[in-house]
Amino acid sequence: MVGIFLYFGRKHSILTLKHYKNMKMKAIRYYAPQDIRYEDVEVKEPDDNEVLVKIKAALTCGTDIKTYRRGHPVLIKKVPSGFGHELAGIVEKVGKNVIGFEPGDRVVAANSAPCGKCFFCRRQEYNLCENLDLLNGAYAEYITIPQRIVEKNLLKIPTGLSFEKAAFTEPLANVVHGVERTGIKPGQTVGVFGIGPIGLMFVRLAKLKGARVIAAGRNPLKLELAREFGHADEVIDLKKYRYPEKIFRSFTDEGKGLDVAVECVGLPEIWEEMFKLVRKGGTVHLFGGCKSGTTVNIDTRRLHYDEIRVMSVFHHTPKYFRQALEYIANGDVDVTKLITAKMPLEKAKEAIELHEAGKAIKVLLTP
Repeated sequence: MVGIFLYFGRKHSILTLKHYKNMKMKAIRYYAPQDIRYEDVEVKEPDDNEVLVKIKAALTCGTDIKTYRRGHPVLIKKVPSGFGHELAGIVEKVGKNVIGFEPGDRVVAANSAPCGKCFFCRRQEYNLCENLDLLNGAYAEYITIPQRIVEKNLLKIPTGLSFEKAAFTEPLANVVHGVERTGIKPGQTVGVFGIGPIGLMFVRLAKLKGARVIAAGRNPLKLELAREFGHADEVIDLKKYRYPEKIFRSFTDEGKGLDVAVECVGLPEIWEEMFKLVRKGGTVHLFGGCKSGTTVNIDTRRLHYDEIRVMSVFHHTPKYFRQALEYIANGDVDVTKLITAKMPLEKAKEAIELHEAGKAIKVLLTP
């Protein structure tokens, strides 16, 4: 297939004779919980305001694991569906109305973009947008980026930054959002409970904020990375402590408890434990999302009389997506340490099962 590009003027307006209609690609398609298939799919020709990207790197994610296991009412609205949402690649084709991108650009795309017009967007709470435009389909050879994401959350990758590093921008953006909203200050003692990829990145960013960080988990691989990647001051192996409250408090000033306790697992029973770990006036950040319909019991005396601050942060915004890319490009967060396996696209199911079993932190999938 031959592409002919004609450029006019400095803005490189593009007229292309290359068409992708009826062109096939390999992709992973989601059909049902624990049913994903590697198959031929038609490449979607980009509309006037869209961009077609050839994927060079895609990553497994905890959300993909949950979706694979039990489905997802928001991400998967119809089946079969594209699957995966952390990606970086090269612009293959742009719609005629697209400004700022052209074929050959190295880019990273977020998996969503806010509408900018709804009740929440007018209050600059963009992550709560009522019309959040979501994108799935990173586990494929190509992906078509919709207009709103092109306009708000498609970024050029800085020169010298690899595709595999850039693909971490979306997951890190969630953590940047969480850390900024928590208001972590230098000298505070922060405990991170659950050190999967998100928890590990939370450890690293809390350290960059100048906090003393205690990381807790059960997986030997993750415990090691809490030190090597996150630079945690203390690492607690929860398999050795049935009741971790005492060991957590032993690492805090005067044994009073944590200034900030962050839950990065997403289990109601662990949410409840966080309230035992913080000091009076401390902050409990319930960062891990629990299954819909679950509930928790909270000690109301502690909540009120000890002035415990409770918060939870969801998703990211264009602002934090850009900040995340800066963290990666500047080398402040060495995300490559989190890639513990690399596989071809056709082994996506094996990659997800490896991730789910705790034998990998992030698996890099390459078409």
